Amino acid sequence: MGTAERTTTAGHELLLQLAGRVPDELLWRMRNWLAGGDSNALSATLPRTLLRHRIGITDDERALLAAVVVPGSPSRRLVDAVLPGSAGPPPAFGPGAADLAAWSAMSVVSSADGGELLIAARDDGARLLLVRGAERPVELTATLQRLLRVHGEHVPRVEVWVDDDPPTAYHRAACAAAVSLWSRSPVPTG
Repeated sequence: MGTAERTTTAGHELLLQLAGRVPDELLWRMRNWLAGGDSNALSATLPRTLLRHRIGITDDERALLAAVVVPGSPSRRLVDAVLPGSAGPPPAFGPGAADLAAWSAMSVVSSADGGELLIAARDDGARLLLVRGAERPVELTATLQRLLRVHGEHVPRVEVWVDDDPPTAYHRAACAAAVSLWSRSPVPTG
């Protein structure tokens, strides 16, 4: 695995860990930069965002942040300045409602080797698309974000990960409340 690929993998993992803590308006843009290979924008913005919003991170998240920040960049010194902390409790979630955008996302996920597409709604009314078991999570996240933007969603909220198991408490809570829109393996009914 090359340096760029390691940075992308670390960046995706870190942004998954920070879901629900970093403002959605910034999170989707950072994911878009990551998918576009713009490590400089992500490197410059992420440490400053964590500091500005007083978002604490764990030691594991700090290691991922250090892997994401470009060596020698001015942001490198900010990594150690980010507060220590943890995720805290996730928000409440309920089932999300499917619409044309969600059905379009289903078409993308089914052709992109995703394992399952779910839809949830946070207690603040924000819709969240979740894809578990995806083979190329960075690219799929960016594609789904663009699709939701085309359908008029100003702030697309998309969470995509490789394994079937949700990576954080935020994702576990969302999956527990979500409605499955599509699954590669049949979902039992009844």
